[in-house]
Amino acid sequence: MNLRRNPRYTAEVYTGSLNDIMFFLLLFFLIISTLVNPSVIKLLLPEAKTVQKVSKPQVSLSVTNDKKYYINNTEVALDQLENELKKATLNIEEPLVVLRFDNALTVQDLVNVLQIGSDIKVKMVLATKTLTQ
Repeated sequence: MNLRRNPRYTAEVYTGSLNDIMFFLLLFFLIISTLVNPSVIKLLLPEAKTVQKVSKPQVSLSVTNDKKYYINNTEVALDQLENELKKATLNIEEPLVVLRFDNALTVQDLVNVLQIGSDIKVKMVLATKTLTQ
């Protein structure tokens, strides 16, 4: 009977905990990705001293400094803006349009968009950022 041990040892890496680490990393990145702001249109909003939160269902209308119009992150031509706003607010009981307007544009551009909202009888609110001190 031969009771000698094998003198050759092989190095092994224990990989049982790698599954747990990968699961937690995946979970972490999934949670973080849902917290990212869904609005990817870059705008410099006007500043205000106070901020009021809106809790009603809303439609986002963004206007960039090169006069591109976006309804809920979908680009719309100016001549189709009224029709697309009607479509977006059709099934909302009290439609509220949050107007994200770049601060480099003129007041006349703002009035033109507000006139469209007035024509289709929707309430429009101008989004601002807090005043930096």
